Amino acid sequence: MQKNTYETIIIGGGFAGIGAAIQLKKAGIHNFLLLERKNEIGGTWRDNTYPGCACDIPSFLYSYSFELNPNWSESFSPHNEILNYLKHCVTEYGIDTHIQYATEVDEIIFQATEGNWEIHTKKKQLFKSRTVISCSGPLNEPIIPTFKNDTLFKGERFHSLHWNHNYDLKGKRVAVIGTGASAIQFIPKIAKMTKQLTVFQRTAPWIGKKDNQKFTEVSKKRFRKYPFYSRFWREVIYWVLEFRGLSQYKDNKIRAWRKKEAIAHLHNQIENNDLRRKLMPNYEIGCKRVLISDEYYPTLTQANVHLETSPISEFTEYGIRNQKGEEIEVDAIIYGTGFKTTTFSHIYKIKGLDQENLFEKWNENGAEAFKGINVHGYPNLLFVVGPNTALGHNSIVHMMESQFNYIIDYIKKIQRIPSSNYLDVKLEKQKKYNDKIHAELDKMIWSTGGCNSYYLRNGNGKNTSIWPGTTMKYRRLTKRIRLNDFNVIKPN
Repeated sequence: MQKNTYETIIIGGGFAGIGAAIQLKKAGIHNFLLLERKNEIGGTWRDNTYPGCACDIPSFLYSYSFELNPNWSESFSPHNEILNYLKHCVTEYGIDTHIQYATEVDEIIFQATEGNWEIHTKKKQLFKSRTVISCSGPLNEPIIPTFKNDTLFKGERFHSLHWNHNYDLKGKRVAVIGTGASAIQFIPKIAKMTKQLTVFQRTAPWIGKKDNQKFTEVSKKRFRKYPFYSRFWREVIYWVLEFRGLSQYKDNKIRAWRKKEAIAHLHNQIENNDLRRKLMPNYEIGCKRVLISDEYYPTLTQANVHLETSPISEFTEYGIRNQKGEEIEVDAIIYGTGFKTTTFSHIYKIKGLDQENLFEKWNENGAEAFKGINVHGYPNLLFVVGPNTALGHNSIVHMMESQFNYIIDYIKKIQRIPSSNYLDVKLEKQKKYNDKIHAELDKMIWSTGGCNSYYLRNGNGKNTSIWPGTTMKYRRLTKRIRLNDFNVIKPN
């Protein structure tokens, strides 16, 4: 085997990449390398360090099924605990020797005559591998909206992904733009230190109760002594979330119950009728991501906090002017405006059999893949959390583990054919699969619920993000590959 040549190269060291590496090792596949662009692993849990950053899926479920953690401090653990959990997994399974840090991929190119991929890095390094597992998740490139005269503002500004911990918010006048999943976590934290906090809301989110539980040392000892106890709670949480997710597929009693609970949560925490009206969503529950918080609504009632629903007209030297013509003077602007989830120009280039960049195709036509993993014309390329495999109701780690099953089976099958041969998913199979799931998605809440969502291209187009079914259905679909879905190609 030539130097820098591997059976498999994994790109990305977050939950997906670390999990894939562990499963390769467990399957007896040791000739692999994980390329991580930063100096440590962790993905979104390394990069997001804003105040209050935590998972909104219970920790018992937001973890690998094969490596339960009895030491979570609370039901919804903060980002640093999740990062430490991932570092523990790297050590526990001996993955660190397979990781090359500070290595950012620039371009990967399929060489049809050799049946392998060339991986080119920003540092001009070259690697080769028979398969590539792409684990570059969608939550790593921020959306920073543009506004009229936004270069005029003289104060501090940053996105929640790039939190400026050197900037002291104490006593400052601060504007937050956006009320998504990150914003409703950090707003209650920074409100305690700011002189004045103005929250610019474009669309009110649906918010449910969080009911976060702190775990005592007695509880942790019980989880350590009786691992089945952790597994029991994992199963309970999983099935509760699966049941609740049935509200996304059609208008039913579960959706009505979820809506009733969310409205009750709003009314219990907000007494002012005018503020209630501003915070009542104007679309169906589940059309956008349903958020959870017990702190956000009460924060908006504080004397130093103002919810601004008049759209932003322009930036000024000293603040923001709304469409009513009112200028709100601020010292700092924080963007809580989310991430690029349906565009891919910020990721490395991928050139397949036709030498066209896959991500440029996806940017033009919308992302599509076979089972969210394979793409016609890009042989032996395997995506984790690829198109239409994200969830609106349960743990994405469950979907990752389904894809790990499929990927391991794929690699084992190609090991049985000559090294220069490769598998390319049939175009008709990919088209039939995508036609089916998009016909299903067109009838579901993300298309019928009356909202613009980051699950959709440009907020209101094709749904390239969500899996239209239960996670168990996807687990069955990806248990193993079927060779008749692929062309086995022998280079000339």
